Amino acid sequence: MKRDQSRRWAAYGRYGLVLLLTLAAVQNGASSVGGHYDGVRTAVALACGLALLLPRGPWWLAPAMTAAAAGVWGWPMLQLLLVALFDLAARRRTMAAVVCSVVALTGNAVLHPAVSLWSPQPYGSVLFVLLAVVGGLWMGNRRRSVDALNAQVEHLRIERELREQAARMAERSAIAAEMHDVLAHRLSLIALHTGVLATKKDTLPGPVIERLSLLRSASTDALTDLRDVLGALRTDTTAESDRPAPALRDVEEMIRQARAAGQSIDTMIEGSPEQAPAAHRLAVYRVVQEALTNARKHATDAPVRVRIDYGPPATLIEVTNPPGTNLHGVQAVASGFGLIGLGERVEALGGHLNAGPGGAGAWRLAARIPHPVTEQNGPLT
Repeated sequence: MKRDQSRRWAAYGRYGLVLLLTLAAVQNGASSVGGHYDGVRTAVALACGLALLLPRGPWWLAPAMTAAAAGVWGWPMLQLLLVALFDLAARRRTMAAVVCSVVALTGNAVLHPAVSLWSPQPYGSVLFVLLAVVGGLWMGNRRRSVDALNAQVEHLRIERELREQAARMAERSAIAAEMHDVLAHRLSLIALHTGVLATKKDTLPGPVIERLSLLRSASTDALTDLRDVLGALRTDTTAESDRPAPALRDVEEMIRQARAAGQSIDTMIEGSPEQAPAAHRLAVYRVVQEALTNARKHATDAPVRVRIDYGPPATLIEVTNPPGTNLHGVQAVASGFGLIGLGERVEALGGHLNAGPGGAGAWRLAARIPHPVTEQNGPLT
């Protein structure tokens, strides 16, 4: 938007400059013939100015007219010729600018007008012509460089948006795969236990047996549908046996491994993981994992404080660390796509994620995920 506005103001400035130079050419042309404004010179000056202002038309029209006018009448038309030469050089038509300059100078040398381009200094006009061509070349190169930089910035912006979209889609696919594992396990248990109960037909009433059979077939159908819907969202081509298991990984075990690797971690865990739904436990694992990884990258040797509250009414995760010292002198570059994926995961569960400075140079990553509520107003586990 700002670029379009600046170009618009540049166009307005050019229009004003051409109008002023056209009026000056009319005045100078009339002065050279005793102050008569109704002559051919006035008409030619106005025609040259109009040709320079035309937004569309043959590119050679204005340069040809101004070169011919300057070749016939000399100095009064030189300023319009300089504008035309500047435009040609800015558009990389250097050869055309040279030809127009040669035509104007040769015409003055042959026709000898009253105010020739070769007087009062033999090479004075040549200097102005060179300045116009060089200035046009510089301005054209600068304009093309700015356009190239703007195009590169736009390309980087689009590329980042695509990377963010890919990160969100990858996180959604991971959520689908994890929930497929968790829910498939629970549905299979339901189907198994209802099948076992259905075999005890002798000790159960007929309506109960019928309900158990219905429940078993419904759980089996739900398991099949779950595999079809969520399993189709997986983007990886890894074999089923090659994927890490179990899906519900232990946060405390991950923290113990990080401590064993030399990372200083202070933990405060309230409640038990069983109080939170499986999706929340998966989100807790991913948030803590991302926070510890970022702390190792950007705050080397800084102590990390991890606080987890499984609720209810909400699952809370907070990880903070002060600024660290990089002993190896390596400055890590953060892409931010891991946090984008975490935000997508937390928002899909109805929560929100905050990541940013925590004061005094510290970094804070926090998430709050409300528990779903059952019909009895109790949390789902």
